[in-house]
Amino acid sequence: MDTATTTCSAVDLAALLSSSSNSTSSLSAATFLCSQISNISNKLSDTTFAVDNTYLLFSAYLVFAMQLGFAMLCAGSVRAKNTMNIMLTNVLDAAAGAISYYLFGFAFAFGTPSNGFIGRHHSFFALSSYPERSGSDFSFFLYQWAFAIAAAGITSGSIAERTQFVAYLIYSTFLTGFVYPTVSHWFWSSDGWASASRSDNNLLFGSGAIDFAGSGVVHMVGGIAGLWGALVEGPRIGRFDRSGRSVALRGHSASLVVLGTFLLWFGWYGFNPGSFLTILKGYDKSRPYYGQWSAVGRTAVTTTLSGCTAALTTLFSKRLLAGHWNVIDVCNGLLGGFAAITSGCAVVEPWAAIVCGFVASWVLIGFNLLAKKLKYDDPLEAAQLHGGCGAWGLIFTGLFASKQYVNEVYSGDRPYGLLMGGGGKLLAAQIVQIIVIAGWVTVTMGPLFYGLHKMNLLRISAEDEMAGMDMTRHGGFAYAYNDEDDVSTKPWGHMAGRVEPTSRSSTPTPTLTV
Repeated sequence: MDTATTTCSAVDLAALLSSSSNSTSSLSAATFLCSQISNISNKLSDTTFAVDNTYLLFSAYLVFAMQLGFAMLCAGSVRAKNTMNIMLTNVLDAAAGAISYYLFGFAFAFGTPSNGFIGRHHSFFALSSYPERSGSDFSFFLYQWAFAIAAAGITSGSIAERTQFVAYLIYSTFLTGFVYPTVSHWFWSSDGWASASRSDNNLLFGSGAIDFAGSGVVHMVGGIAGLWGALVEGPRIGRFDRSGRSVALRGHSASLVVLGTFLLWFGWYGFNPGSFLTILKGYDKSRPYYGQWSAVGRTAVTTTLSGCTAALTTLFSKRLLAGHWNVIDVCNGLLGGFAAITSGCAVVEPWAAIVCGFVASWVLIGFNLLAKKLKYDDPLEAAQLHGGCGAWGLIFTGLFASKQYVNEVYSGDRPYGLLMGGGGKLLAAQIVQIIVIAGWVTVTMGPLFYGLHKMNLLRISAEDEMAGMDMTRHGGFAYAYNDEDDVSTKPWGHMAGRVEPTSRSSTPTPTLTV
């Protein structure tokens, strides 16, 4: 719904109403009518702003609910002895991220006026003069904070089961307070040097990089940060045997993995469609009932199709490669399809989303095979899934972005997808985004993890890792066990069961039940 402001002139209106006999009363009537029109226009403007902010708040709640999905996915993907640790780190990502993003991150990302590299206006630090000095409201801050902690949650999966708690606190604060906000400024701020929404139209390659909801800004940042953390730490004990062969250290609960996947799927409907930020905006006046609300629905459809295609492709591909149907692989494939479509979800046709999901599945499978060959250990496949599929999503957008949708979402006549007849400028901008994100995260997070490693603040001891961090670092297991059923307390090891007497004699002979 457009709310264009029109000027009501009482003098002009009086000329239309006046008669030769009573021009004074006509002027009075015109003045009254103009005041009523102005009041109606103001009320419509307030209503539009209220509806848009409510829509954005609801989207923020959905994105924040993804933290629960990350927590369940991570918990199910690690061994039971580290469940308490990984869930605590997910809580920490949200809590530490909220403070760091409030103090610094939001200003670095969206503080305006600023330069092309980083936001720097003092009124945005700690929200000191926000939203008075901006055109947005607190709902925008909440939405962007939910995105920031999503990036930190991705990283935590890569370094699970072997990382000290203090390292999580340090990297999460640094990532959400500086590394991620800088990238989001480049590609999402109206001042960012590569943003497709630059206010001065001085666009990279005449296009700017289109990363609508964050295949690069969120997923690549979190995935590459996790990559460097896992590389510096090295694989978990027992992940590869002495001959270098891969040994599966399976997570303890497929049920939690599936639950987490569905929660993330649900939250993605705030992640992608919510990135429009507003909903009451008209597009083509010649088409009734067509506007941003239509684009929101289309974005939800492309998101769904990409994820579902990736899930089915992974299901049958892994059946051919491994010989069985694996629900964990299917869940990861689904999430890979979502991560890939996130960049172009608003500017591609639904059929193109199927292509995106199909290729994303094979990107994930390929990177997982490469990870095994290089003896890289990522318990949640986070670097492969979010980094690899996120990069593919940016390339996909440069290939398949539709001219109509690009011009509707970003306004103006600009380059679109190479395979859609739009030339190679958009694809070039997307490739630049991949390179600069990989480089930026490498030069910031790589040294951070290496410094923590040299100060012995990164990896836990081998003894703690073998015993599990729940017991050694967090005061007990996540699950309550009955002592009689805890086989680790039995002197004859893992084969022991409950000892039962064979007769009613006073000296029973123990019999092992397996």
